Amino acid sequence: MNRIAATLSCLMFAALAGPVLAAGAPTAAKPDAAKGQTIATNVCGACHSADGSRGAPANPILQGQHPEYLVKQLGEFKSGKRDNAIMKGFASALSEEDMRNVAAFYAGKTAKPGAAKNKDLVTLGEKIYRGGIADRSIPACSGCHSPTGAGIPSQYPRLAGQHAEYTEAQLLAFRGGVRNNNAQMTGVAAKMSDREIKAVSDYIAGLQ
Repeated sequence: MNRIAATLSCLMFAALAGPVLAAGAPTAAKPDAAKGQTIATNVCGACHSADGSRGAPANPILQGQHPEYLVKQLGEFKSGKRDNAIMKGFASALSEEDMRNVAAFYAGKTAKPGAAKNKDLVTLGEKIYRGGIADRSIPACSGCHSPTGAGIPSQYPRLAGQHAEYTEAQLLAFRGGVRNNNAQMTGVAAKMSDREIKAVSDYIAGLQ
C-alpha cells in the first residue's frame, strides 16, 4: 500500500512540475518591427528600397515575404551557406534579434502587384508553374509555392509579383551551382532550359 501511495505521489509531482518547468523555459522575444524599420532604412534601403518594394530588378522584392524565410536567408548569408559577398557583409553585422526584427518589418508590408512582360512565353510559364514538365520529372512550382505564388510560411517563399529578372537569376544560379543552399531547387533548375526558366520567371512576376 505504501508503494502504491509513493508511486501516485511521484506521478502527481511530475504532473504538477511539468507546467512549472515549461513555463520557466526561455522564449524568444517578440520581433520588433519598429526596430526592424530602422535597420531597413539604415542598412537595407540602398538596395531594397526603404520598404522592400519594387526597387531594382536585380534585387528581390521583400514586401510581404514570410519572416521565417527572410531570417533563414539572412542566417545563411551570414554563415556563408548562401554565397554572396555583399549580403554576407551586411548580414554579418546583424544579430539573430536584428534579423527577426527586420524580417518582421518587411513581412508586415503588403506586396505590390507585378506583371508579366513576355506574351510569347507566358503560356509556357503558366504550364510549367501549374503542371511542371512530366517527361523530365520537373514538379509544378505551385505544389510548393501555391497556385497564387503565396508560398507556405516557414517552408517555401512567396513568389507572386517577384521581379522576373531576379527569379531568373536565382534559377540560373541554382542550375549552375552558384547558389547551393537548397538541394530541391538545384535539382529542379538543373533540368530546365534557359527558355523554360525565363518563361516561368516572367509568369511568376504577374502572379497575384
